[in-house]
Amino acid sequence: MTRAKLLVLLLLVAAPGVASAEVLTLAPQEITEWKAVYGEVETRDRVPARARIGGTVVSLEVTEGDRVSAGQTLARVEDDKLTFQMRALDAQMRALETQLETARNDLERGEALRERGVVTAQRLDQLRANVDVLGNQIESARAERRVIEQQVEEGAVLSPEEGVVLSVPVSRGSVVTPGEALAEIGGGGVFLRLAVPERHAADLVEGDVIALGAGSGMEGQTGRLAKLYPQIEGGRVIADVEVAGLDNRFVGRRVPVRLPVGTRPAILVPQGAVVREAGLDFVTVETAEGPRRRTVVPGREVMREGAPWRVILSGLAAGDKVVTDHE
Repeated sequence: MTRAKLLVLLLLVAAPGVASAEVLTLAPQEITEWKAVYGEVETRDRVPARARIGGTVVSLEVTEGDRVSAGQTLARVEDDKLTFQMRALDAQMRALETQLETARNDLERGEALRERGVVTAQRLDQLRANVDVLGNQIESARAERRVIEQQVEEGAVLSPEEGVVLSVPVSRGSVVTPGEALAEIGGGGVFLRLAVPERHAADLVEGDVIALGAGSGMEGQTGRLAKLYPQIEGGRVIADVEVAGLDNRFVGRRVPVRLPVGTRPAILVPQGAVVREAGLDFVTVETAEGPRRRTVVPGREVMREGAPWRVILSGLAAGDKVVTDHE
């Protein structure tokens, strides 16, 4: 009688465990293969700030790393020849204005003498033409001076857009030519530029989700493959990845990322089904003789519908029945 009661009690204790056990029949599932590469932080635009005139750099207002706004003065270039030309034109205009004043006085006297019949009409026409010619010469000199003044104003080197100064290849006192770059401005935000081995080129599609790897400071975040460049250089495909919140303090910084480069079938089990004891990993499998522990070699973790699963490299096969929830 005592033995019977003990047997019933053991069955009652074991019943909840048996009732709560869930059995998963394994079948190959497609998983994404990832390629670990490095991407470099790049600005969308790299625009040089160029000198519009030749001359000497007399002031340099920025250095590498400075933030600038569009139209901000970065440096100033001066050409002494322009100053000399303006002084020559000023002297020329003063001489012409003196001649014009004399010509006008001659014209006034000629008109007075014409009324008395002393000066011919032809002479009077010559005096009027002389006044007009001198007036036009003064206007021409003034226009030429305005051109030189504009050239002097163009000595200011302006930032082409808002951004950060990436490089300043000149110093104060440097002699520059028209069109020479005095600074390089990076603007328009930042992205990741990747150089991927060409064997993976066919596996990449614009719009793919790119995962940031460990050590990037943004583990768990993802980006979007925004552009694939058609030209392969040095056996590598260039691709641009957009990442929200990417740190833009250091342009050229290398960031580890993982690219989806294909799929393959794999055996997956829930993370909770793998038990580690004495340095080995075990999975409970339902057999004809009952539940049995089987040694397995697990691979990486895969997220499926928000739950962690483990890839099983060896120890299980398709058709095996894994106990995923057991006492």
